[in-house]
Amino acid sequence: MVFLLILLGVITYFILQSSVSKITRTPIWILWLVMMTPALIWTSWMLIYGQKQLPPALIIIPFVLCPYLYWLLVQQGRYTPSQSDKSKIENSNSQSQPEIDPTRTINQTPPKLAIDKTEEISLRNCFPWTVYYLRNLEYRAQAVICRGQLRSNPEKAYQTVRENVEGKFGDRFLVVFQNSFQGKPFFALVPNPLCSKNKTQESEEYKRPIMLALGLLLITLFTTTLVGAREIVGISEDAIQYDPNLLIQGLPYGIALILILGCHEFGHYITAQLYKIRTTLPYFIPVPFFLGTFGAFIRMQSPVPNRKSLFDVSIAGPIAGLVVTIPLLIWGLSNSSVVPLSEDSGILSIDSLNPTFSFLLAVLSKLALGAELTYNKGIDLHPVAVAGYIGLVVTAYNLMPIGQLDGGHIVHAMFGQRTGMVIGQISRFLLLLLAFINKEFLFLAIFLFLLPLADEPALNDVSELDDKRDFLGLLMLGLLIIILLPAPKMVIQWLNF
Repeated sequence: MVFLLILLGVITYFILQSSVSKITRTPIWILWLVMMTPALIWTSWMLIYGQKQLPPALIIIPFVLCPYLYWLLVQQGRYTPSQSDKSKIENSNSQSQPEIDPTRTINQTPPKLAIDKTEEISLRNCFPWTVYYLRNLEYRAQAVICRGQLRSNPEKAYQTVRENVEGKFGDRFLVVFQNSFQGKPFFALVPNPLCSKNKTQESEEYKRPIMLALGLLLITLFTTTLVGAREIVGISEDAIQYDPNLLIQGLPYGIALILILGCHEFGHYITAQLYKIRTTLPYFIPVPFFLGTFGAFIRMQSPVPNRKSLFDVSIAGPIAGLVVTIPLLIWGLSNSSVVPLSEDSGILSIDSLNPTFSFLLAVLSKLALGAELTYNKGIDLHPVAVAGYIGLVVTAYNLMPIGQLDGGHIVHAMFGQRTGMVIGQISRFLLLLLAFINKEFLFLAIFLFLLPLADEPALNDVSELDDKRDFLGLLMLGLLIIILLPAPKMVIQWLNF
């Protein structure tokens, strides 16, 4: 519990430092303390009183008061432009951001946008009135906002305007197509920071991360193997130092976990390559404790073309991960031992795991162990089963429909950015309610409240998905539900637990 609290504190501080520090003068350590207060109070209670029920006031008051106090502190210290800054903004045709900032689709800071009168005429000619009737242009610091009326289907409009802009200006601009807060589609032109890159330089930049990715993979394989031997198999550090060959007993866990996480990230990577989206190779994060790794990630280096590609890239990771996770989990469960449940049995207890906390895990456990597994029994997980179980948890976490997570991208692609943000907010509160029932979800619930709700829009963020993708997206959200929700009593009886 203390380790999870420290981990949450470190993650919270880095999130605040990287995002909130740019918009407010309020010291980050004060904001951090306010955000961590509920977790500090609840963790202190659990450490002192154990499983004794938290008083309702101790649950509700910190949760309600601290976010409000956090908002007040951010607003009180928010940066406001001086009069001289305002005059500069007015003289440069206003530097205020559009409803949804199109420059967020670029990882690098683009150069300042400037077009002359001749180019403005060329730009206006890029909008056929039968496709998108252009009414006016708004000049911003790093964007030209083109507002008008859509007169054809969004896909055709975006394709036509983009081709016209590329014909007039080459690769100088990125063409962004988004919905305003009023639901009206608008175009925006932003500078393309990649247009002047030297191809040889790009090739050299691509080669360097290959060695970095390979090095991190090998280090993570070692740390996961070490944790597998030490924490899961139960070999002492002294024994490992005396006989390093004992580390081999941690390999099943290490290889299985690397395979699960790697397939998840390569699902994203390969799909991104199919859509010609520039991405880094998967980078693993090794740590010599906890699980042996904090997971893996890829970084997109170019904008996502449309909601279809956003959906496909986002959903490819969980699907690829599950293709490996489910077979490994079933095999690992079939080689695990059935043990009596104890007071310490729970979600985090791999020596006596109660599978009924998850509908899907209960079904897979019964499928693997058969009649041997009954209602009053837990599972002492095989190292491969531990890796499969972690893979299932990672999948559930990534499918949460919030912000930059895979699930956040999926609901954004399905319903649009604004509706996706609403779904994300509702999901955070629902998980918090689930955490009150099962306290082991509390860390995840608090962490999700620290994630921003908005993710980066696609270049064409107006065109909607087809019915097949909408159906597949709903299936994945349904999968999230059967992973998180406990097995109903009727199902437990049907499975003969």
